[in-house]
Amino acid sequence: MRKMKVVRFINKIIGIPMITGMIAFSGVASVKGTNKVQPKPNIVFILTDDEAWNLLGKDGRYPFMKTPNLDRIAKEGVVFDNAFVSISLCSPSRACLMTGCYAHKHGVYINSYRDPDPAVPFLPKILQEAGYETAFLGKWHMKNGAEPRKGFDYWLSFDAQGQYTNPPLNENGRAFVQEGYITDILTDYAVRWLKKPREKPFCLFLWHKAVHAPFTPAPRDSTAFSDASIPEYPNWYDDMADKPKWLRRGWFYGVHYDVWRASEGKPVPDKIDPRPWNPKNKQVMNYLRAMLAVDKSTGNIRKCLEQLNVMDNTVLVFSSDNGYFLGSHQRGDKRLMYEESLRVPLMIRYPKMIKEGSKNSEMVLNIDIPPTLAELAGAKLPQKMQGTSLVPLLKREGTRWRKSFLYEYFQEEYAPGFVTVVGVRTNRYKYIESLRQTGDINELYDLKTDPGEMNNLINDPGYRSVRSEMIRELQKLKTETGYFDPWIYKE
Repeated sequence: MRKMKVVRFINKIIGIPMITGMIAFSGVASVKGTNKVQPKPNIVFILTDDEAWNLLGKDGRYPFMKTPNLDRIAKEGVVFDNAFVSISLCSPSRACLMTGCYAHKHGVYINSYRDPDPAVPFLPKILQEAGYETAFLGKWHMKNGAEPRKGFDYWLSFDAQGQYTNPPLNENGRAFVQEGYITDILTDYAVRWLKKPREKPFCLFLWHKAVHAPFTPAPRDSTAFSDASIPEYPNWYDDMADKPKWLRRGWFYGVHYDVWRASEGKPVPDKIDPRPWNPKNKQVMNYLRAMLAVDKSTGNIRKCLEQLNVMDNTVLVFSSDNGYFLGSHQRGDKRLMYEESLRVPLMIRYPKMIKEGSKNSEMVLNIDIPPTLAELAGAKLPQKMQGTSLVPLLKREGTRWRKSFLYEYFQEEYAPGFVTVVGVRTNRYKYIESLRQTGDINELYDLKTDPGEMNNLINDPGYRSVRSEMIRELQKLKTETGYFDPWIYKE
């Protein structure tokens, strides 16, 4: 009898807190008196590949483009109108999104070079330590190889770029070929993983192959927009007359290794003759068609979250690893420090914190996403992360924010026609240095008067003071971030 009384007394003291802790751990809110134990939010991070920042239906750039599921995230969450990458290249930018660090810090300088340096923070491990179950599905594309990486409880990926149709995949170490279209396949596996029983909050990284070249829409979308015409871009007709010589050389002779080496010492035109505009450009049309499957995928993920009754306790993030020119400046790629290349879409939905229909115009970076997700997960923010958490912006709190940011790109051996550049962007101006290009010019743009970056002001007497100020700002940012050129360092 005495023993039973002791047990009841212990239960009175520790029973309720123990049960409360178990419920909170499983992601369910509980109440003790009037104090609510708030559950940790789930996280779904959807990433596209090479997506221009303004091509969704909501953006109106292409009147025929309809993306209702992605537009709904914007309607119910916050759109960051000035979101940028710190490096516009797939592998380095993806590493930025996993570490919160610049490329010169995390060590993934170029495509297919390596995985992030183990000495820098790694978001999946941080989330695991905070009690999360993590899953990665899609394009990894840092170090080659489809094998699972540490930090993920579930893994489904492919080697390098993968392929759109009947892709070879690796699921937790098991290699196989899956019939079908890659965007649909990744979505089906993601939904299957979301539906599995769990007692922890989860973080799903769904990182699509789409819309990387060769632009391949789902078969059902292959004839979409058949009667549509692509509106002409204001900066399509860039003759590059006042831009660096190496840009014209690359446009005229080619940027890849053999042709670049063969063009050494050959004459470079003072300007180029822009190609004529084609409103029916097949590549651009297929690029846009490939986005339709991403929108459908997003709708399926949302439906699953709603069925699980966790939609409003889930932080839903949508972005891209870098921008894409789609013909602006006569370019079809990224890498360069022009707006189309370094601007990306960024939308976040989390109704417990974010007012629906919000817009934010601060300059935010890819390296800001990891500290944001870590803070939302209740994890301790590593001091080595170089990004800044967006949580104050999500809460609409008054906060001092960056007025400039550093951009970097490191020359790749297979495409030396894209030279190493470093630059700084402020709210109004952009300054770009082409490193190791003896005798060539740098670039300065006034984004207020010239948003298309058609007029290089580097030698304009009226902008001397601006140029000097931007050079000083670049040097300050290089010092603050510990910038260095790894190729010079290795030499």
